[in-house]
Amino acid sequence: MGVPFEALIPYGIMVAMFGISGAGLSKVRHMQNGGKRARHSVDQWDRQMMDRDRRLTGYLRGQTDKPDAPAGFELNNPWRCEKRYT
Repeated sequence: MGVPFEALIPYGIMVAMFGISGAGLSKVRHMQNGGKRARHSVDQWDRQMMDRDRRLTGYLRGQTDKPDAPAGFELNNPWRCEKRYT
């Protein structure tokens, strides 16, 4: 005895919704990375360079080819220091 096609419709709907949500999540991650593919195995050096690129360009994955830093970058120090007691 065969399976009536009405029983397969909910499974088709579930597969379609999982596919749509997966594709949407992939697109959101792609847009958050500035149109670039996701990074894997990011170590401390990569995080430091990504923070520097964010401070230079305003984007986490942004890079620039300008030899000079923008105005105000000399005051944009990533090191957090405590206030000195006098």
